[in-house]
Amino acid sequence: MGTNTEIAAAFEELAVLSELLGANVFKVNAFRRAARAVESLTGEACSMESAALKAIDGIGASTAAKIFEFAKTGAMSELDELRAQIPAGLKEVLGIQGIGPKTARALWIDAGVVDLSSLSAAIESGAVAKLPRMGAKTIENMKEAIAFAQTAVGRMRIGDAMPVANALVARLGALSCVQRIAYAGSLRRGKETIGDLDILACSEESGPLMEAFCTMPEVARVLVQGLTKSSVQTKHGLQIDLRVVPLEKFGAAWQYFTGGKEHNVRLRERAIAQGFRLNEYGLFAADASGKVADGALPVASREESDIYHALGLEWMPPTMREDRGELDAFVLGAAHTPIVEQHDIRAELHCHTTASDGALSIDELVSEAQRRGFHTIAITDHSKSQFQANGLDETRLLTHIAAIHAARARFPRMQIWAGSEVDVLSDGSLDYSDDLLRQLDWVVASPHAALKQEPRVATDRLLKAIRHPLVHVLGHPTGRIVNGRPGLEPVMSELYAAARECHTALEINSHHMRLDLRDTHVRGAVAAGCMVAINCDVHGLSDYDELGYGILTAQRGWLPKASCINTFDAAALDAWRRVKR
Repeated sequence: MGTNTEIAAAFEELAVLSELLGANVFKVNAFRRAARAVESLTGEACSMESAALKAIDGIGASTAAKIFEFAKTGAMSELDELRAQIPAGLKEVLGIQGIGPKTARALWIDAGVVDLSSLSAAIESGAVAKLPRMGAKTIENMKEAIAFAQTAVGRMRIGDAMPVANALVARLGALSCVQRIAYAGSLRRGKETIGDLDILACSEESGPLMEAFCTMPEVARVLVQGLTKSSVQTKHGLQIDLRVVPLEKFGAAWQYFTGGKEHNVRLRERAIAQGFRLNEYGLFAADASGKVADGALPVASREESDIYHALGLEWMPPTMREDRGELDAFVLGAAHTPIVEQHDIRAELHCHTTASDGALSIDELVSEAQRRGFHTIAITDHSKSQFQANGLDETRLLTHIAAIHAARARFPRMQIWAGSEVDVLSDGSLDYSDDLLRQLDWVVASPHAALKQEPRVATDRLLKAIRHPLVHVLGHPTGRIVNGRPGLEPVMSELYAAARECHTALEINSHHMRLDLRDTHVRGAVAAGCMVAINCDVHGLSDYDELGYGILTAQRGWLPKASCINTFDAAALDAWRRVKR
């Protein structure tokens, strides 16, 4: 049984690999349509009957059969066959910003490129320059993208790692021999990229558990197999470590394998100062010489909270365990401002419909927001300069505004705003005239092009957008892509100051490929007193689920609920909006 996200990803990979191998465009597009169709389903594809699947626009007999195969085996045989025909390193090449399947195929077939190393060599030898549409500027951009990608080698985006972790915990947790199981490490702390995955489990029969773990269909190689620790590498290159610990010591192990290195050092120092010793087995009382007696029982070990409380601390969210002042903030009895939680979010303020590059109609987008308990949605399709995203010109925008406002009668319990994600052009001006912007209920201004500007130029550009009297939110301010491109590097302190002064919110774009603002920026915005928006940038149904990554990033930046406009009630949010109108 697979999730819609897993099935959609499999179809998307089928499309990419088919294009790499020179398949006809109809086959490639069929896989892409199937991916979008599955991604937009409200129910689980794997639990649907054949007739119901085939009735869905974008799914035919062949793609339905692949869904049934995935439901039964957890894989698609055609996908495995295609993977076997393509050098494994081409996945790295496809990860380079600006290289799509067609370009990757040309590099592979005509220049012998099979990985990043051979790509660099082909650039240096001049082989790439001989290929069609490979001008000097394109090659220079490629070289910069390779250099940036190499700084993230071995690290996976959180949005790719989290589904793997959740599926693994659910699968192994269903075994009768497992008493307790959870993931730990940097994933639990919500870091934007993950080096490897740490799983902790409690079991009185670790042999069957380890055997089940090491023989999972996604395992490419078993690195270590033992009774208390096993390590595997998946077909996607992710290393997963599974440790079995006693149930009564789970909390100590979970704390130890979750905390950032510096956090754990500070916590151990606190323990020593109070006459204890702390390790992955528990918190132990020490004698005058600092030693723990042989066979001593731990003072605390079963739950994380037991350890923190024994050391005079409140339990703190894993996202905050980076030694950024949390041990001082969470002293027992001290007042600390609660950080934002996912259930606090009541509005989605950045999303796209089929009018531009979204997969959902206005009604589908609003229905899902309402189903999730939101009271407000701002529909913000792209502006005209985003021609590749089917951006709206002035005439189409006016028609779209009317269509959005008409939806209010169909959804009387929802606050529906007609907005736009308006491009911040390279000089800081906006993509629509002020007269047209005034007709919008909501404006998100975002940079999409010219993302290599010098810091001073980028800063002035974004300041101009923040100070524009009709802009509510500066969307994904740097334009970076995690593991893809660095984006703009403005002087953030100047942006914070202007945003606070001009009543403009700064966005955490929750999509796991963006997470922009990043966590350190959120911390700076909070310190400066800015308002922050947490938006999903919804293009398809599953994008609403990206909210969790935005929340993790917000928590890593210590964002209080009161500083996030998406947590306001409907009346308060509308009042905040109207300040710009």
